[in-house]
Amino acid sequence: MNRLQAWAVACSLIVAGAAFAADATGKPAAEPVRVLLLGAYHMANPGLDANNVKIDSVLTPQRQRELADVAQRLARFKPNKIAVEMQGDLPGLALSSYQRYTPEVLLKEPNEIDQIGFRLAHQLGHLAVYGIDEQSKTIDYFPYDQVQAYVQAHQQSDKLAGGLALGQRLARQMEQGQKTKTVRQMLLMVNTPGYDVAEMAGYYYPLLAVGDAKEQPGAELNAAWYLRNVKIFTKLQTVAQPGDRILVLYGAGHNFWLRHLLRHTPGFVYVDPATVLK
Repeated sequence: MNRLQAWAVACSLIVAGAAFAADATGKPAAEPVRVLLLGAYHMANPGLDANNVKIDSVLTPQRQRELADVAQRLARFKPNKIAVEMQGDLPGLALSSYQRYTPEVLLKEPNEIDQIGFRLAHQLGHLAVYGIDEQSKTIDYFPYDQVQAYVQAHQQSDKLAGGLALGQRLARQMEQGQKTKTVRQMLLMVNTPGYDVAEMAGYYYPLLAVGDAKEQPGAELNAAWYLRNVKIFTKLQTVAQPGDRILVLYGAGHNFWLRHLLRHTPGFVYVDPATVLK
């Protein structure tokens, strides 16, 4: 690309930015969608993550008080919509499970969707909670078995050692943290700036080295993980309207890409959960 071409591209980006700030008639652009992204640890121990953590019961009276405090603090954001890590099964990606929700559920169901998402939505009088998760019967969004098969076939298991050690270290940190930290403090820990970057740099990106000129299973895993998160974000876009204030409650392992998309997609503003949880 020569200098003239580069200048033309730069001008086009400036024009695009101006178009976002004001429409063709000069009227102010629509209000942005403000999204508080709360990465959560899986409170029900579903056993679906690469490194699963032994989580203490959140059904105890003490943990219930802590969760009620979390809900009160999140309410400060004044969300008019809440989106969670489930697949919407009603029109507009709404969840039928929320339609059946009652506060009694909090004494029986330990998962964070009930304990935080549905609790807060009910508290705020929301008529719907939205499910923006992405799953597929044909696409493997985390083909780790292919990575394992490759390293075993090529005697390269050492390439997985660093990521496995990181996962185990984070799991121990979570298990130890529960002994002294409240739910609010645990949530702040997994949403700390840099926590998700360390996971990407220590777990996902090293997998890029798994492969050769013909096979790149590590690259394919990274691409599939990115694809799932982009589709999740696209579903969020279908739920969002200008001026919305949306709480997105998701597994903290999604923080890196969802935060990236929120920060770099026109019309969206990322809100740090620490602004209401601290």
